[in-house]
Amino acid sequence: MIITDVQPLPKRRGRVEVYVDGVAAFEVARSTAASRRLRPGLAIDDSEIGAIVAADRRRAALETAAAMLARRPRSEREVRRRLAQRGFAAALVEETVNRLRDLKLLDDAEFARTWTEARDRGSPRGRRLIVQELRAAGVALPTAVEAAAAVSDEDAAYRVAEKKARALTSCDYRAFRDKLGSHLQRRGFDWETARATVERCWRESGRGDAGFGDAFERD
Repeated sequence: MIITDVQPLPKRRGRVEVYVDGVAAFEVARSTAASRRLRPGLAIDDSEIGAIVAADRRRAALETAAAMLARRPRSEREVRRRLAQRGFAAALVEETVNRLRDLKLLDDAEFARTWTEARDRGSPRGRRLIVQELRAAGVALPTAVEAAAAVSDEDAAYRVAEKKARALTSCDYRAFRDKLGSHLQRRGFDWETARATVERCWRESGRGDAGFGDAFERD
């Protein structure tokens, strides 16, 4: 068997079609073709073709995953899902994930820590909601709980409430309590944290002291 031509694929940038004995036999990345020195006149057999195609798929899977991780940290589940969506076989997905772990590019504990820090910095929320978000991203429960433990619910709730309270200066106590309390609960804070935070913000507004009571239901 002889390679008779190597042609660029116009609709697939960076890839080429390799012809063997005048017939299109397989396609690979241009870089793979160059590194393997695939050219007209080169003798090749089926086992070599299989090895070249397999190596090209491994490279493509690794590059796809690395591009994802370059944009932002990802969980293992997110990487697995994307690779499966791109048509990579399950065994290759597993191999790629293991390779990324070895390279220290994929680490669910680090992903969870980074996610939690970003949330707390840019859009504070309760530990409970952070755990839910991490679980939705595929992070194991113990890992999610450990990462979320770095957040102080009391501090995060106050930062959320302080900003929201500025828009409630014209409200009486009942409206202030209901609107701010509901807002905090939607952000994942428990009833006790929300109650204490609303009372604190009301006192700091200089409009007096009022009993919070059972203004909104416990979760």
